[in-house]
Amino acid sequence: MARWTAVAAGTVLLAVGLYGQTDRVGLITIEGAIGPATASYISRAIDSAGAQDLRCLVIQLHTPGGLLQSTEVIVQKFFASKVPVVVYVAPDGATAGSAGVFITMAADVAAMAPATSIGAAHPVAIGGTGAESRPDDVMKKKLENYAASYIEAIAAKRSRNVEWARLAVRESAAITAHKALELHVIDIIADDLADLLRRLDGRAVNGRPLRTAHAEVVEIPMTVGERMFQLIWRPEVMFLLMLIAVYGIIGELSNPGAVLPGVAGAIALILALYMAAILPVNIAGVALIGLAVALFVADVFTPTHGVLTIGGVIAFVLGSLMLFEDAEPAFRLSLGIIVPAAIITAAFFTFIAGAGLRAQRLPVAVGTVTLLGKTAPAVSRIDEHTGMLFVDGEYWSAVSATPIEPGEIVEIVGVNGLTLSVTSKNV
Repeated sequence: MARWTAVAAGTVLLAVGLYGQTDRVGLITIEGAIGPATASYISRAIDSAGAQDLRCLVIQLHTPGGLLQSTEVIVQKFFASKVPVVVYVAPDGATAGSAGVFITMAADVAAMAPATSIGAAHPVAIGGTGAESRPDDVMKKKLENYAASYIEAIAAKRSRNVEWARLAVRESAAITAHKALELHVIDIIADDLADLLRRLDGRAVNGRPLRTAHAEVVEIPMTVGERMFQLIWRPEVMFLLMLIAVYGIIGELSNPGAVLPGVAGAIALILALYMAAILPVNIAGVALIGLAVALFVADVFTPTHGVLTIGGVIAFVLGSLMLFEDAEPAFRLSLGIIVPAAIITAAFFTFIAGAGLRAQRLPVAVGTVTLLGKTAPAVSRIDEHTGMLFVDGEYWSAVSATPIEPGEIVEIVGVNGLTLSVTSKNV
């Protein structure tokens, strides 16, 4: 009897050891464009899920797309992950567009909420890896071929619909969640996170069944650094940095010695150049914005009655529209940002920088040097050693190489401390 009691107790202890510990799954939420901050966040979350021995990591996704380089980093991290990765396109109304297609199909388990969509992964819509001019037809074809082969390899590795994956790239095919499940593009349709965890329960991933039905959800939040990077990693921020760089540098040139505008402009310029190496910038747009600045400055020194400023505004608006023209809509600047920026920039050069630059061209208005060229009558006899002159409300000592009698009109030709050198105007 005692032996059977011991066996029963051992069985209970074993069961507690195996199943008594609460199952946990990780959760992160990705919204907006895919970029370096997103790739960093997902990579850290996968590592954290592994360190915490979580059953899986659920990535709730809603994205219009993003950069190809960042997408590649995420896909490689998925493939190397020891923790099963579940991409869940949600909530209702969400989409996995462009880069989101690659990310969803690369997951161990791909899931979508009912009223969501996936597709349109043409490489023209996927941002490049740095500042570049508009790609020609040959380059576009190369990008399309690369993207098609890349997504085919992803679909084949995850045993998903390779043919549809190819169409998503070459023909920008897009489908609803129910169609995606029918075509075996995804594995699960789930109403919400709780429903997703129930449907995941028992599903084998890498030969091991998931236990998620009653799992505790552990959210892995962004770090402060990741939030800041995600916040500033936007085309609008780069555009603003470009404007600050222009305002600061021109402001320093128009008001030498101010220091703060120059420092702010230099820092903004460095940050803008760094972001230009990541964001899909169109060089033609940058050139037009540069031309606009040149026209604004030229109008300060040229009597064109504002013609160059008008040309500068037009060039600025066109350049801003073209700055991210080759990127997908998520990376393009809206007129709501461009038009106010153009007006503010034109006003800055007309009323602030223009005033400073024009002031530098005016004759000196203060100091003893302003006395040069002025004329005044001699108060007393002026010779090589002594004399007196009354000018600008003050009495000055004066000397002259030739004697000058009182009352004669003299011209000031030099200043030596508090002594003026003069010549007679009566000659």
